[in-house]
Amino acid sequence: MSSIIHLEGIRKSYFMGKQELQVLKGIDLDIHKNEYVALMGPSGSGKSTLMNILGCLDSPSGGQYVLNGQDVSKMADDNLADVRNKEIGFVFQQFNLLPRLTALENVALPLVYAGVSRKERTEMAMEVIKKVGLEERSHHKPNELSGGQCQRVAIARALVNNPSLILADEPTGNLDTKTSIEIMQIFGEIQAAGNTVVLVTHEEDIANHAHRIVRLRDGLIESDKVKVGIGELTS
Repeated sequence: MSSIIHLEGIRKSYFMGKQELQVLKGIDLDIHKNEYVALMGPSGSGKSTLMNILGCLDSPSGGQYVLNGQDVSKMADDNLADVRNKEIGFVFQQFNLLPRLTALENVALPLVYAGVSRKERTEMAMEVIKKVGLEERSHHKPNELSGGQCQRVAIARALVNNPSLILADEPTGNLDTKTSIEIMQIFGEIQAAGNTVVLVTHEEDIANHAHRIVRLRDGLIESDKVKVGIGELTS
């Protein structure tokens, strides 16, 4: 099975004055195409730092990161931005929608940067809006939508470029329980349709929607388990 994410000896340090703070201390991890993985860990475990590296928002201090066959560990910022736009769809806790744009315009935004024509953008954006069940709200602005609807817009925006990888950072953090379950069902459908989904969460019930749970502690992987019924593998 081919890895979409291959991490080998990933380290990340920050300097506070002359003092080195080691956040990631040698992470080895493979995530395969069409997997649904939750990254968990207490505050300070390194999960957010790891998420930023996986999303090409930050570069490791050491080690190798191969994303979909490309070594991105030592890429220049411009090249990383290009990889981000083409390979990764992001979903954030805060939705990060532009308030003056409609749902449809927000979803189409990555296609503007990709140089897709207006007509094609609208068609592609409408297609993914239908997938998240928001067709009838496509011309509403974020302040006219509920939190759950805003997160659906954000998910549609992450999907519109047909990326290799969907990264979701605490995607239900601002939502009530019922809406959270609905949003997690959408991620399940996205994975079932052939996408790779990596989710960062500190909530066990949200992580349990994933098929594999990787737990971090003190900058290292503490456990890596595939759920029973999907083929129990632990390391």
